[in-house]
Amino acid sequence: MTVRNPAKALGLAGLVALASGCVNFVEIPVETPIQAKLDVSPFSRVLVAGFVSGGSDQVDANIETVRLLRSQLRTKSDLRVIDADPMPLIELVKEEEVGIVQTSASEDLPEIRSEQDLEYYEQVFANVDYWKRIGEEFQNPLIVTGTILFAPQTQSGFVQREREVYDAFGRRSVVPVRTFMERKGFILAQKFIFIDGRTGATITSEGFREERLYNQDQNTPALSSYFELMDGIVPKFLNILSTQKVRGTRVLLQ
Repeated sequence: MTVRNPAKALGLAGLVALASGCVNFVEIPVETPIQAKLDVSPFSRVLVAGFVSGGSDQVDANIETVRLLRSQLRTKSDLRVIDADPMPLIELVKEEEVGIVQTSASEDLPEIRSEQDLEYYEQVFANVDYWKRIGEEFQNPLIVTGTILFAPQTQSGFVQREREVYDAFGRRSVVPVRTFMERKGFILAQKFIFIDGRTGATITSEGFREERLYNQDQNTPALSSYFELMDGIVPKFLNILSTQKVRGTRVLLQ
């Protein structure tokens, strides 16, 4: 038989090789760099200052986030991480050390229970003079701050679960079953604000949101859920400041 199409001939040859079992599959690890979103070359130091946080009394999201981000930056960034006590921004606002624009002395600060409550405090980051003083104190670093809402949530609805069933002959199978269920969990809404410590001006900001829901019979501590949620946010945060590598594999035929 004569095959006039070379591509077809190669395809037939490949099929024959596969059928005869003469082809070996080799997995080769590959790394793909993802460029940083922010140019941090003007800075040699980074200060993860602190966050306006709220939503749940079970976790101090400000302190936990500062610790986690500093730990990650030490190993996955070229910037020198500054060690300092996390700034309690809400307390500083109440003590009028950080001014809020257009706020009367008699006005009560809202308790942070929703993302809308956080919007009120975002005026803090526009206080250029304050952040410039912080920058001067720590030798003009890149300042990382922002807002965090870590809050419980409840959701009811139908979920699909798998159930084992056996027929009259004892043969096992798994079938999907829709069940009405109330699930509880947490949301984590994080907004990172990057401030130039030399000028006190905001460079850029990035927001991320993650959520987890658990079945009624699953008792997950709030702190464990917080770290689960941060697992989805930290890689995105790191990619803002430094080039990250995505690891994967390619399959080659031999």
